[in-house]
Amino acid sequence: MRKLPLLLAVLLVSSFSPSLLIPVSAASPASSELAIPALDDDVPGKGPLRRYTWFNELWLKKRTAWAERVDADQGALVFYGDSITQGWGDDFKGAFPGIKTANRGISGDTTRGVLLRLDQDVLTLNPSGIVLLIGTNDIEEVARADAIVSNVELLVQGIREHNPDIPIILCATFPSDPSKSRGPDLINDLNARYRAAFKGHPQVRILDTWTLFANNAGNAKADEMPDLLHPNDAGYAKWRAALWPLLATYGFIETTSDLAWSPDPGYTALFNGRDLTGWGYRPTSAKDRASATRWQSHNPDAPGWPFIEEPQNFDGLTSSPEGRFTAVNGRLVVNIPPEGRLIQQIWTQQEFPDDFELRLEFRATPDADSGIYLRGPQLQCRDFALAGPWQDLPHYRPQDWNEMVIHVQGNSFTATCNGDPLPVSFDLPDSGPLGLEGDRGQIEYRRIQFRPR
Repeated sequence: MRKLPLLLAVLLVSSFSPSLLIPVSAASPASSELAIPALDDDVPGKGPLRRYTWFNELWLKKRTAWAERVDADQGALVFYGDSITQGWGDDFKGAFPGIKTANRGISGDTTRGVLLRLDQDVLTLNPSGIVLLIGTNDIEEVARADAIVSNVELLVQGIREHNPDIPIILCATFPSDPSKSRGPDLINDLNARYRAAFKGHPQVRILDTWTLFANNAGNAKADEMPDLLHPNDAGYAKWRAALWPLLATYGFIETTSDLAWSPDPGYTALFNGRDLTGWGYRPTSAKDRASATRWQSHNPDAPGWPFIEEPQNFDGLTSSPEGRFTAVNGRLVVNIPPEGRLIQQIWTQQEFPDDFELRLEFRATPDADSGIYLRGPQLQCRDFALAGPWQDLPHYRPQDWNEMVIHVQGNSFTATCNGDPLPVSFDLPDSGPLGLEGDRGQIEYRRIQFRPR
């Protein structure tokens, strides 16, 4: 079977600042400049550029209207793509209150189409962020896999040349169905190719919206995409929830929401919400070094695991040196690494030899994987609904805040998530620090507090 690179939605988001604006001409282009060119000769990119009559008319109508809104939409968070984006509506059905948004989706568009109209429809707005979901129509048009990837790479390059400070988050292509000429093998292959193409890119991050929507066969679910291609209101609400934590990290929302928090009576805060005081890196243990070496020697797809040789103290800092762990408005954020997956650990400077109770809240993007270290050993903390290992917790809230409560007594512990007991046990050392792990996806922690027992 032919393979296509992952269709993917690109979300580029960044806190908007007038100092980042790059002057562009506000003059409205002529209709001839907005229409689809009759020939491909001077069109950038590769692969299909649709020219159906209905598409020509819609393309020109949309772009003509948008040309009149260049000044009004300056600095907007731009959603860019095809019918899935267009279908959310100009106001996104109220999904993003307080955020200036602009919808630049055109039904039926392809990666070559969005590449062609990037400058006029998006970059003239000096966007504070861009959400690009594109590629599913390329698959239907039987586009070459390398052409799809190349077009998105050129698009990202164009954005980077316009403003290298805009982070780019690629939302994985939504699942569809073989009946739509968009089977799971093609979409999965396209997603994998995009992960490979943008691995290590300083601006690009991938949000796993394929796992978010796929059923057990890798296809769309009819209760979220009735036509197996386009989301209904429930589907759009799910997409919005997946984007929300990233929008918070990039400063679009929740800019002061948790800074006033204080620990409960009898508890001591382990994270002050403003910086990483009390946290840092510890030298990688011999056990972890052996685990990493063994894992990577047996699995070529195993993630990187950088070893720490000397302790590092993060007192007064809002970020670890490479930016994996950051303090953002009351939240300790384990950010998506440029590599896609990377094992890293941040530890408390304090050690815990006595019995204690630990309470914290966490919020995970789809399929994100993290962990909480208890004197050394790790308790999994993930997007449990998708990443497991406990996918049936009755009170878990995907892409929302969840409370973890851990009781440590002697060398054992119990843990709950929103009151649901976690079926896990292992022995703990007599003493040691607490820690948080980063693997894949973004996980935020807040309201981290403990008390002696």
